[in-house]
Amino acid sequence: MTQTDGIAVAAAPSARAGRAASRPARRPGGRRAKRLELTLLLTPALVLFIGFVLLPIGAAIYYSFYKWTGFSPRTWFGLGNYSRVFEDEVFLHSLLHNIIIAVLSVAIQLPLSIAIALLLNRKIRGRAALRLVVFAPYVLSEAITAVVWLLMLQPDGFVDQALKSVGLGGAIQEWLANGDLVLYTLFVVITWKYLGFGVILLLAGLQSIPAELREAASTDGATAWQTTRSIILPLLGPTIRIWIFLSIIGSLQLFDLVWIMTLGGPASASSTMATYLLDHGFSRYEFGYGSAVAVVLFVVCFIFALIYQRFALRRDTEGALTRIVE
Repeated sequence: MTQTDGIAVAAAPSARAGRAASRPARRPGGRRAKRLELTLLLTPALVLFIGFVLLPIGAAIYYSFYKWTGFSPRTWFGLGNYSRVFEDEVFLHSLLHNIIIAVLSVAIQLPLSIAIALLLNRKIRGRAALRLVVFAPYVLSEAITAVVWLLMLQPDGFVDQALKSVGLGGAIQEWLANGDLVLYTLFVVITWKYLGFGVILLLAGLQSIPAELREAASTDGATAWQTTRSIILPLLGPTIRIWIFLSIIGSLQLFDLVWIMTLGGPASASSTMATYLLDHGFSRYEFGYGSAVAVVLFVVCFIFALIYQRFALRRDTEGALTRIVE
């Protein structure tokens, strides 16, 4: 080894020592300051979550064990309210209506949303305007939507006049007064209202799929249907599963459109768990019983969310969280 090499070898440790010395020393209070910062940032959200989510849930569970009208003293009733919930045919029919809406949403709204999203994802003239038209109903509030459709579905209203104008006067029905038809009429309104959300969500998923995959499939001779079935839909799977979850949860909690348009009638033919809850809990001043219905509704949604997360969404969330290693 030459003298020059020795100087270089000796200089290397001194250079590393110099760089180490130039690094800022970790302050002992740095970790404490970081925890204080996290506490200050998280405390407002935590307080709001406790005040507006956990406390109401706890209060509903507490009052569900009592008979209480809101005016008279509370009387301990144990599980009596829950027994009454599951023995009441009106509640069971309301639960069935929620399930029917959820099934119809997945069976009808999902294929429609996918078809429209695939169409609007193409480069066609007026694509931006078409997207606006499809998404516009979702922007309207539920109250405005319900009032507008309530007026259009009145006897001799806009819908009846439109059917007469195209020669379908024989198809006119009492859309909101026919117990066998009212639930499906409401589903049409729900589809019109929420279809745009599914289309926009699926459009976002479609735009995240690389165009090179479609081009490669086309080069290999795959038809448009084969490309959609074998490439587009599998890659769109996570978005579809998220849409299904949101759609079913929304169907189980359906309230405002139904309440404004039909009040759950006629003869509870369109009632849902939420309208049943409001009718008994507030209109009839059965706050204890209404609290039990609210707890049952919460448990139904919570159990569905857990099951769906376990068997459907788990594959999409695996690996999404990163582990911080210090």
